[in-house]
Amino acid sequence: MESKSGVKGKTIFLLLLLYGILAAFFYWYLFVYHGGKDPSLEGTPADPSSFMTERELILSERYSDIRNFLFFLEAPYEWLIYGAILVFGLSRTFERWAEGMARRFLIKVAIFTFCLSFTMAAALFPVQYLSYRISRFYGISAQTFSAWMRDFVISFWIDWLFLFVIAGAVLFLIRKFPRKWWLAAWAAAVPFVIFVMYIQPVLIDPLYNDFYPIRDQGLEKQILNMAHEAGVPAERVFEVDMSTKTNALNAYVTGIGNNARIVLWDTTLKSLDDGEILFIMAHEIAHYVEKHIYFGIAGSLLLLFAGLFIAGCLIGRIVKRYGALLKIRSQQSLSVLPLLFVLMSIMTFMVSPLSNAVSRHMEERADRFAIEITGDVDAGVAAFQKLAKTGLSQVDPPLLVKWFRYGHPTMKERIYMLEEYRDDAEGH
Repeated sequence: MESKSGVKGKTIFLLLLLYGILAAFFYWYLFVYHGGKDPSLEGTPADPSSFMTERELILSERYSDIRNFLFFLEAPYEWLIYGAILVFGLSRTFERWAEGMARRFLIKVAIFTFCLSFTMAAALFPVQYLSYRISRFYGISAQTFSAWMRDFVISFWIDWLFLFVIAGAVLFLIRKFPRKWWLAAWAAAVPFVIFVMYIQPVLIDPLYNDFYPIRDQGLEKQILNMAHEAGVPAERVFEVDMSTKTNALNAYVTGIGNNARIVLWDTTLKSLDDGEILFIMAHEIAHYVEKHIYFGIAGSLLLLFAGLFIAGCLIGRIVKRYGALLKIRSQQSLSVLPLLFVLMSIMTFMVSPLSNAVSRHMEERADRFAIEITGDVDAGVAAFQKLAKTGLSQVDPPLLVKWFRYGHPTMKERIYMLEEYRDDAEGH
């Protein structure tokens, strides 16, 4: 019979081999297979050479390829770390520490989740730091290292708090409803997700940035008039200080109910003219009008239901068959939590092409709404060109990148849609 150390060694070797194969595939796909510009772009407003300098074109391709490569390696790297935590017995060690230091259930969960969060944060720190350094090198990030570390520490504590709440609730439900815990967990998640969405604009987001009413009152009046004409009872537009962190542009809708906000980055206000900003804000107003936030919440809860159901079917079987290898005593033990988290992470990644496709559809509808309410095709095209230019974004990314990373249509698709609208309006 093969020793436990031999089985452990083979398991880790297999995981590393699979990770290496995955890294080699994506390197080939991004840097070798996908190369050259689409000839159909030439002479169109979507042609990057029409609004980027030669240097910006080179930087855009390099930056995008590197970022995409890191993206496809980061999620599997996280799974690899979870696997190592289980196979090397760290999860069981954390459980023993928690049980040795506390008697109360919640304190045990707090200790266990802190140890798990700290280990994951330490393991992922090099990847996140590399991503930060790359953004600094290519002129996207404007954030100092100390400011970046501040955000990293804030994120650690917020992530740990959410992990503690979620882990405590899930483990309690597993112990109370061994067979149907996944259904009870989903039922509990519904009000939790809505609550987090409600408090995010007023409690979480201000921990990272300063928000204040937009200072250009003339522009705010134009935006609010447009919102009122669309039936949106908006009272104010918020500006967020992002120029100390990034040179990229953005605007978004966040929150629900009376905490919902339309937010503009100050970099957007500095880089776009009023017509371009009004087009962007019309796009954001569309999300209000068409209730995309609520559709997004409903879709997330539906996917969560499916994910928890699959996890509920798998965890018991995995623990029964591989519990000795993974150092998990039972489905009800603290050490089962990393297994649950890695399963949910894998399923979230695998379903991202579907969720991104739905998101792209809603974003396309918002673009159409914006052009219909403003009628300004030139402003829309110019805004999209500037978004691509300042963010060094690929106008026409590889297909797998679009599927897994893009919650918006590509810049090529967005600009082409506007040009088609112009042609239709002119009767071409």
